[in-house]
Amino acid sequence: MSGAIITVTGLSKDFGPVRALERIDLSFHVGQVHGLIGENGAGKSTFMRILAGLETPTAGQLHHRGNLVQLRRPADAMALGVAMIHQELNLVDELSVADNIFLGRERTRRGLVDLRRTFAEAHTLLASLNCSIDPSTKVKHLSIGQQQMVEIARALATDTTLLIMDEPTAALSVPEARALFDLIARLKSRGVTIIYISHILPEVMAVCDCVTVLRDGRVVSTLRRDEIPTGHAGEAKLASLMVGRPLGDHFPRGRPRMSGAVPALEVHNLSLPNILHDITFALHRGEILGFAGLIGAGRTELAETIVGLRRRAAGSIIIDGRQIAIRHLRDAVCHGIAYLSEDRKGRGLTLGMDIVANTTLVSLRRYCHPLINRREEEQATMHHVQVLRTRIGRLRDPIDTLSGGNQQKVALAKWLEVQPRILILDEPTRGVDIGAKEEIYRLIHTLALEGMACLLISSELNEVLGLSTRIAVMRRGRLVRILQGDEATEEQVMYHAAGVRGEPV
Repeated sequence: MSGAIITVTGLSKDFGPVRALERIDLSFHVGQVHGLIGENGAGKSTFMRILAGLETPTAGQLHHRGNLVQLRRPADAMALGVAMIHQELNLVDELSVADNIFLGRERTRRGLVDLRRTFAEAHTLLASLNCSIDPSTKVKHLSIGQQQMVEIARALATDTTLLIMDEPTAALSVPEARALFDLIARLKSRGVTIIYISHILPEVMAVCDCVTVLRDGRVVSTLRRDEIPTGHAGEAKLASLMVGRPLGDHFPRGRPRMSGAVPALEVHNLSLPNILHDITFALHRGEILGFAGLIGAGRTELAETIVGLRRRAAGSIIIDGRQIAIRHLRDAVCHGIAYLSEDRKGRGLTLGMDIVANTTLVSLRRYCHPLINRREEEQATMHHVQVLRTRIGRLRDPIDTLSGGNQQKVALAKWLEVQPRILILDEPTRGVDIGAKEEIYRLIHTLALEGMACLLISSELNEVLGLSTRIAVMRRGRLVRILQGDEATEEQVMYHAAGVRGEPV
């Protein structure tokens, strides 16, 4: 097709007996932003890995500017100007931002790394993203959102003609996301082709010139922007194509109500040097207490301090009216607290282990009599697979063979296995498709109705508003307001999160 930079015909991919892609025919055109959407397991990541040279197709052909090519390794794709920003962060924690950006493509002078040039070029790249990160900072000291910006800068450090973005805004703040959209517009004007993968449908509709929907490894439809209705009607149309059925309201009807005279969890004057300042709140049984705020507000740090992943400088934690000491995550588990981390790859799962082992890792003692009863382990895992509708091949498949969203469901199952009384959820639907989001929403809602105390952290404001009994708003390490009832609106949350209104409580 005229103007196509990449064209695939009859592309199929098998993983053993499982067919991940079935005869894909698609073209990606010069200077076009092409959206790619679908449920977890629909084949998006497999397709992109083929284009990036990370997987080889079982059948089909791939043409680059009309010439038949074979991408056997990532270097082949890079030689054609193909770069990919992965959903999962893939940085070296102990190296600086600049070193990560140019890793494998070091700036040298007389055979040695030219640090001055390295830092100067890294600074220029980051500035083009409206990002003020110091290039000399070690990656381990950055937030998840900042690390994502480094990933984007690294992808743009090459002479890219086709850029694949897999959930690029998942960890970005609103200003960072806007800077990314501005960058996409500039790249498009220079003739760069962008394949944009996202579960955030309004974002896809706003950014993309056309959208392809995948379901069960097949192309369902490709729609131009002018063929997609605006607003909720457009979202509903794309969502129904993704899941193969009409979708109702995303959030369950009715709000869970607080119960019990004594809070399940009380936090008093919790502080973390230079990060958290005198945080005080109570979480009741049967409640979903949502935490909102901009990236850098301290929500994740608060959760990690409560469960013992960070050592607090001051403050106390009270469970069921009794003050307790939590020095390690295992102390939190012993007291009935479970924590689903936002960092699925780093802290949520053990990627070298299988699905069963990841599900029962924290609760393994339950299946030891004294030897591990593998049958009981597998029965428990299958229960969670069915409840969460996790798409798997076999129970003993490695966890990293699952899509990102299905990995998230396994991470959630691991913590439900410990049968907690208090559940802390940090970005529970990040990288999860719209159908699976509904399932997770219903699960959280049901757990609260059954009396579990849930603390929900989410960067998706509609998620916090749609699920929470009350909303705690944080800004710069302080809890500035707790909203409930009619005052819990999007405007009020953003006013307090951005510091337009409200003083610390």
